[in-house]
Amino acid sequence: MKRIIFIFLLFPFALNLTGQNKDKAIFREQKPGFYQKYILPDDRIVKESKDLSIPGKSFAVDLSSVSLPNRIELYREKQWHNSPVSQGATGTCWSFSTTSMLESEVYRLSKMKVKLSEIHTVYWEYVEKAGRFIRERGNSAFEEGSEANAVTRIWKKYGIVPYDSYTGLKDGRKYHNHQDMFNEMNNFLQSMKATSSWDEEAGLATIRAIMNHFIGEPPSLVTINGKSYTPVEYMTEIIKINPDHYVDILSYIQEPFYEKVEYKVRDNWWHNADYHNVPLDVFMATLKAVVRNGFTVSIGGDVSEPGFDRETQCAVVPDFDIPAEYINDDARQFRFSNNTTTDDHGLHLVGYLEKDGKDWYMIKDSGSGSRNNDPEADEFGYYFFSEDYVKLKMMDFMVHKDAVKDLLQKFR
Repeated sequence: MKRIIFIFLLFPFALNLTGQNKDKAIFREQKPGFYQKYILPDDRIVKESKDLSIPGKSFAVDLSSVSLPNRIELYREKQWHNSPVSQGATGTCWSFSTTSMLESEVYRLSKMKVKLSEIHTVYWEYVEKAGRFIRERGNSAFEEGSEANAVTRIWKKYGIVPYDSYTGLKDGRKYHNHQDMFNEMNNFLQSMKATSSWDEEAGLATIRAIMNHFIGEPPSLVTINGKSYTPVEYMTEIIKINPDHYVDILSYIQEPFYEKVEYKVRDNWWHNADYHNVPLDVFMATLKAVVRNGFTVSIGGDVSEPGFDRETQCAVVPDFDIPAEYINDDARQFRFSNNTTTDDHGLHLVGYLEKDGKDWYMIKDSGSGSRNNDPEADEFGYYFFSEDYVKLKMMDFMVHKDAVKDLLQKFR
């Protein structure tokens, strides 16, 4: 007699039970937000288009009925930082987030509260990008994006100035918009390439003339308490920041662990290879320790996910994406390798709290999405990231070397 086995019939039922999703998703109608309501009208002081519509829907997690730690008052463990400021219509999050982190560092080191110019760094970064583009005969990227360590690299060479000395805003503008400026610079560089006119001095003079027209020329001297300082002197003597004291921690498995490696993304246009690459569990443990020891970090990764909810200003990993227990080095690398994790935004992590056994992080943001809710609310300009979201989607962070001195000893 043959035995009848019912596994085939029962297995699909069991699979359905274990595959139940708890998190729900919706198709959310896109509505005009901060970018459409404030940044574009500011630009239309000189441009008359009235179309503020953004057609279509987006697929996103539905967090409307979830208890979330999305109130600043809950974050008792946070460090001093300036209030959020908008990067406007620019691709300069890397400068805004890292400048904010270094402002917090000035306060941590000397208890001095300063507001520094993000656009001073942007100006000289464009000069550096254009110079390399010319020297490399057009084989170097010239785009708006960059990385956190571009800020320390630029400061080391060109210094920094207070915000009031150089805002980068002209003609009564309230918000930055570099689209026309970038297009003009890019078109000029492409014309140099088309005609093989590789005169670097003349090329950089034109690049600077374009920027001087749109955002003004940065000062060569600033006056503090009646004394003049160069931007480098202001950095070293007044705010006392040493750019060499800041390091980048990275985690992906395509490069060896415990070695300094290149972060292979387009925004690392100069191919910097000083990223300290560590396993994901070490990356997360280090971040947890750093914030508990009073440091803030400039952190970068992906913010274009269904779990990134601008309604609640929270970022989570829904279980219809991947269950939390399955987030590991491979899941992280899989998304980076197939370009569903991209290096698309830099932010400033300024605080944390523990909820249900996991961390949540208070994130200062310069982008428009964190400003789509009540402008009078304390949360205007902030996000709140779950530990799982950071673990899966945030690729690297910059921090003072003293915060990770034990980790650095493990590197050759």
